[in-house]
Amino acid sequence: MTDQAVDPDGVRLLRDAVDEGRFLGRTRELKELRADIERAGLDTLSGRKAPRARVLLIAGRPGSGRTALAGELVRQVADRYPDGVLRARLSEPDGTRVPVERAARELLDALEASAPAGATEDELSEALRTALADRRVLLLLDDAADAGQVDALLPDNPDCLAVTVSSGPLTGIADVRPCTLGGLDTKSAVEVLSRFTGSVRVTVDPRAAERLAEQCQGQPAALVLAGGWLAARPKAAVADLARQLHADPGQDAVVSRLLRLVHASLPASAARTLRLLSLAPAGLIDPHTAAALVGCSVESAHATLDDFVAHGLLHTVGSSLPQYEVPCCLQPLLSALAEHHERPAELQLARARMLERTVRLLQSCRAITETDSPRAREKLLGMPRSLRFSGPRAAADWLRVRRPALLASARLAVADGELDTLARRLMSQLVRAMVAHFGTRAAASDLYDIHGLVLDVAERRDLPRERAAALLNLGDLDARTGRTTDALGRYRAALDAGREANDPYATGRAMESVGGAHLELGDYDRAADWFGRALTERLARGEREDAARLYGRIGAAHTYAGRYGEALRDWRAAVAGHRKNGDVAAQARALSELARVQEYAGRLDESLRTCREAVEWACRAEDTRLQAALHLRLADSFERLGDPASAALHRGTAERMLAEEALDEDSEPEHGANAYEIRSPSAED
Repeated sequence: MTDQAVDPDGVRLLRDAVDEGRFLGRTRELKELRADIERAGLDTLSGRKAPRARVLLIAGRPGSGRTALAGELVRQVADRYPDGVLRARLSEPDGTRVPVERAARELLDALEASAPAGATEDELSEALRTALADRRVLLLLDDAADAGQVDALLPDNPDCLAVTVSSGPLTGIADVRPCTLGGLDTKSAVEVLSRFTGSVRVTVDPRAAERLAEQCQGQPAALVLAGGWLAARPKAAVADLARQLHADPGQDAVVSRLLRLVHASLPASAARTLRLLSLAPAGLIDPHTAAALVGCSVESAHATLDDFVAHGLLHTVGSSLPQYEVPCCLQPLLSALAEHHERPAELQLARARMLERTVRLLQSCRAITETDSPRAREKLLGMPRSLRFSGPRAAADWLRVRRPALLASARLAVADGELDTLARRLMSQLVRAMVAHFGTRAAASDLYDIHGLVLDVAERRDLPRERAAALLNLGDLDARTGRTTDALGRYRAALDAGREANDPYATGRAMESVGGAHLELGDYDRAADWFGRALTERLARGEREDAARLYGRIGAAHTYAGRYGEALRDWRAAVAGHRKNGDVAAQARALSELARVQEYAGRLDESLRTCREAVEWACRAEDTRLQAALHLRLADSFERLGDPASAALHRGTAERMLAEEALDEDSEPEHGANAYEIRSPSAED
C-alpha cells in the first residue's frame, strides 16, 4: 500500500517513479499562465518595461490543487531563469500569517546573502531587493495571506517573475494576472482515481467513477482522499464509495466528509495518531514527533506515517531524513477532529510529551559534539538508543532538516502559557545545539528570534533573572551587528532586571556590557566608569579572573582617551592579576597591550623590554598569532630606532610563523561565545 503515495493538496502523484507521477489536468490554465508570462515585462498602460517584477496569481481554495499547479508552471519555465527558483510559504498550516521578516530572511538564506540578526522588516526587504537587483530568478510565493506580504518581497527587477498562490485577489499590487481555479475536468478527475484503484475498477463501472468525481467536485484533495480510501480496500467497488457519499450529503465540504469517512475507517490507534498530528509544529512530522504525541515506539510511528502517506493524508518532504507534512487543507479539519475526540488535558499532555522528546533530542544533538567531556559522554550513554545520533554529522543533519519545525516548536511553546518551564528548556537546548553545530555567526538570526521568545516568557511570568539573561544575549547580538545604541538600551534594561533579581553575576555582566557599549560609541569616560563599577562587583565577590580582565578593559578605555598614565597603571594591574591566576595566555596578551601603551607614551625602551617579555609568555602559551604580532611590533619599533637589521629579523620571524599557522589553521566553526554564558537555573540540563 505504501507505493501509492500522493500529494493531497494537489494533483501531482508521488509514486515509485517520477515519470509515473506526472501532472494531471489544468491544460487550459497552464496555457493561459504561460501566455501571461510571455506578456509579462510591459506596463499595460504605458507600453514600457515595468519597474518591478511581474506577479502571476493562482487563486483557489486550499485543496484545489493551486500549489501543485504553481509547482508545475515553475517546473516548465524554470530554465528561463538562470539564477534559480526561490520558494517561500507565507502562511502557517493553521492559516497564521508568516511575518515578512521571516520570509525575507529565508529567501536571503537561500541566496546565501547576509543580513544582520534582528534586522527590521524594511531592512530585510531592502536587502532582498538588493540581492535580486542583478539576478534573473523565479519566486514561488505560496499561501500568501495578503498583498502586503507579496509586495514587500517583490524585487525591483523586471527580469524576475513572482508566481503567487493565494485564496483570493491581491488587491493593491498593480497589474496582477489572476488564474482562478475550479475543479478538474471529468477525464482528469477519473484518471486521478484510477491511479489509486487501478484501471480495472474504473473500466468495470465508468459511470460510477464519473459520479464519484462529480461528488468530489473535481477537487484534487477530495479525489486523493477518495482514491486513498479505495486503494486501502482492493475489494471495494468505486460505486460503494459513491453510495456512502450520497447517503451522507451533509452541509460540510466534500473534503471534510471524506476525511471523516477515512478517519472512521482507521483502527483506533491509527485514528488517534492522525488526530494528534494536528499538534505538530509547522505541520512537519518525523517519527520521533509522532511517537511522542501518541506515546508509542518510533518504529511503530514510522510505519503508521507511511500508511498515512498511502491514504493521501500526508505527503513526504524531500530530505535526507524521514519527514512528512500535513497538507494545509487538512490541518484545520484534523484540529477539529482532535478537539471533538480528545479531552483538553489529553491534548496538553501530548504537547508536553512532544516538547519533552524534542528537548532530549536537542540535548543528545549537543552532547555528541562534546567529545572531551566525560559528563556529556555519560549523559549520552544514559539516553535510550532511539534518542542517540550515530555521530556529529548525523546530529547536524537532523538539526538542519528539523530547523523549521524546531523554531516553530519554540514559538508554539511560548504561545502556550501552561508550558513555560518546558518552553525555557526547549529554547535553552536549541540555542546550545545551534551554537555547537553551526557557530554563533551562522546561527545569529535564529538565536536572535529565540532569545526574543525567552524574553516574552520572562516578561509574561515576571522572571527578572531570565529577563536579564535574554536582554544580555539580545544586546550582544545587537552589538555584533553594529546597532550599538540599541545594545546599550538592552544592557541597561538587563542591569535593572539583574538588580531586581538580586543576581550579582547578571548585574556585573550588565555593567561591563554597558561599559563596552559606551567604549564602542566613543564615550571613553563613561566606559571607564562602568568598567570600574563592574570591577568593584567582581573584587567584592573575589572573582579574580574577571577582575584581571576588567583592569585591562579600563586600561583600554584610558588608552583611547589618551590618558596613558592611567592606562599604564591599569594594564600593569591586569598583568599582575593574570600572573596570580596562572593564566599564561592572558598575561601574554596583557603584556602586549602594556607594551603598546608604553610606545604611545613615548617610552620606546620600556616598550621593547615589555614586548620581549610578552613574546616569552606568548611562547609558553603556544599562541602563535600573538607571537607573530609581537614580532611585527618589535620590527616597527626597531625601524623607528634606526636598526633595520633587527627589524628585518623580527619581520621575517613573524612572516614565517604566520605562514606555518595558515597551513595548520583549523576551519571548524566557532562554537563558543560570551553571549551565551548566562543561563537561568531552569535552563540547565
